[in-house]
Amino acid sequence: MENTEKLKSLLEPVLQQCGVRLYEINWLGSEHTLQVSIMKEDGTMDLDTCADVSSRVSDVLDQADPIGSEYTLEVCSPGAEREIRDLDELRHMPHAYVCVHLKEPVKKMMELTGEIESIDENDVVTLAYRDKAVLRRVQFGLDNIEKIRLAVKI
Repeated sequence: MENTEKLKSLLEPVLQQCGVRLYEINWLGSEHTLQVSIMKEDGTMDLDTCADVSSRVSDVLDQADPIGSEYTLEVCSPGAEREIRDLDELRHMPHAYVCVHLKEPVKKMMELTGEIESIDENDVVTLAYRDKAVLRRVQFGLDNIEKIRLAVKI
């Protein structure tokens, strides 16, 4: 199927007009479904925005015909527990509830789930987490993050 980089450059102006940004483009199901994951600048998404973007993206793809074969378009949110791929994004997510996998242990822990309290000018993250009923804080560097995703608080 079509090169995703070419699709990204074709869709980027439409997404900007809609006030959303591209999270990911994927081909699903033996490359018959084009999945375009989007989110608003604040990381949220709603059904009305997905429907509007879907209609506009469909129009652009129909006019340009970059794929050249039948496919299904799916415009969606990246999900409530999406991976945070750009660590600079964390600076714009105060109080985000996250699950962090570390490269090196901190207080003998390799995985933490909690709320980001701050990220200082030296890229040190302060995370508040619960250890049983006690609220604790831990600090680690952005460079110690192997993987981080949003988490759902239950």
